[in-house]
Amino acid sequence: MNRHLLIETQGPWAGRECASFVRDAAALADGGHRTQLFLLQEGVLGAVPGVLPELDSYLAADGDLLVDRYSAAQRGLKQEQLVAGSRLVDMDEIAGSVLDAAVKVVWH
Repeated sequence: MNRHLLIETQGPWAGRECASFVRDAAALADGGHRTQLFLLQEGVLGAVPGVLPELDSYLAADGDLLVDRYSAAQRGLKQEQLVAGSRLVDMDEIAGSVLDAAVKVVWH
């Protein structure tokens, strides 16, 4: 199966596109694809419990939810304030996936 990295930078308050992007990630994960959803910049706000309900389906489909540590810290968010199943990561972990030719990257 394919590997996918979806990067969300806009966050839930930018409009319906964020929720749609997460639903696309959930569909990929549910289809058996190894899928990582990386929340970056304003996107990290979607990892606050109750803000982006679409994450429930994504996580239930065994999607990997990654949250940028720097962006979260800039907004005063700590791991314990984020949805269960998310993981704070640094950019070096993401850079490896972005540069991997076997990973399909979509940036929103």
